[in-house]
Amino acid sequence: MPGTGRAGPVPGQPAQSVAAGDTSPDHRRFGSRLHSAFSRSASPAGRGGPRRRPWVGLLFVAPMLLLFLVFRFLPVVGAFLLSLTDYRLSGKWDFIALDNYTRLLSDSVFHQALLVTVTYTVIFVPLTVLLSLGTAVLLHQVVWKRGFFRGVFFLPYVTSIVLAAVIWKWIYDAQDGLLNAVLGLVDIGPIDFLTQSGTVLPSIAVTSAWKGFGYSMLILLAGLQAVPKSYLEAAMIDGAGTWQRFRYVTLPQLRPVLFFVLVIETIGAFQVFDAMYVMTGGGPVRSSYSLVYFLYDSGFKYFDFGYASAIGLVLFLIVLIVSLVQRRLVGRDD
Repeated sequence: MPGTGRAGPVPGQPAQSVAAGDTSPDHRRFGSRLHSAFSRSASPAGRGGPRRRPWVGLLFVAPMLLLFLVFRFLPVVGAFLLSLTDYRLSGKWDFIALDNYTRLLSDSVFHQALLVTVTYTVIFVPLTVLLSLGTAVLLHQVVWKRGFFRGVFFLPYVTSIVLAAVIWKWIYDAQDGLLNAVLGLVDIGPIDFLTQSGTVLPSIAVTSAWKGFGYSMLILLAGLQAVPKSYLEAAMIDGAGTWQRFRYVTLPQLRPVLFFVLVIETIGAFQVFDAMYVMTGGGPVRSSYSLVYFLYDSGFKYFDFGYASAIGLVLFLIVLIVSLVQRRLVGRDD
């Protein structure tokens, strides 16, 4: 109709079109059903979704959980039950409750082994972390042959600790050792590093650090590569030098990684045994006699398995407490 501003129906076409903006009841119902269908298919909480089927996730976790129970949890429970007895190799045993723990707390050998282990840890952990961090920083700056040098530094980690201990025992030898030969050039020595109480633990710590720093180096290198470059560029624009960028930008970003490295190296230090067994046999005068060495002798030299189990559980508690303290002091915000 002229003057109405609305076009009339065109011959040959339906009166109601599906053009945009059509709000007829049929189209509203169709749009509502379509929206509901898409919502059900996209929602994770829809029928058949993961939240309605928690057993699917449990199926994936079950194998690892079973392995943990069989090889981790059950041995700990068994060791605790064994520590309440005086079980020996003969198979005869009596229930003695907490006598093994009472005996352990008053054992002077345990006190000495604990002191040796703590001293070794205090030397080994900072040495390994600093060596790993320094090497990781250097590799992060190197572009040429980075993969080659990364493999070279990681190589000692995949070698046997027994082989590494034998090699370093030759290096420390007072008569023909490489280290004393170098010191002899400046009129120092010879020094018998492995038979003196003041040098035996640092010598073993250096050996263990050389053997194991490659693993922590790779973890720290990955952490360095994950630091956003925009942060470093912003600090550079603000005039921060190399040390300032490392201290105020890189280190805070590395804090979770450093905490992880600190924990695993501390746990490894408290479990030291192989290097001491091969290089010194616990000497001189038990100056390198660790808690694990004490556990080994109690169980496999004197066959006092109940007492050895008590030592193992006390060591477990010590490591747990140290890890929690580290978490409190270092990683509380991570």
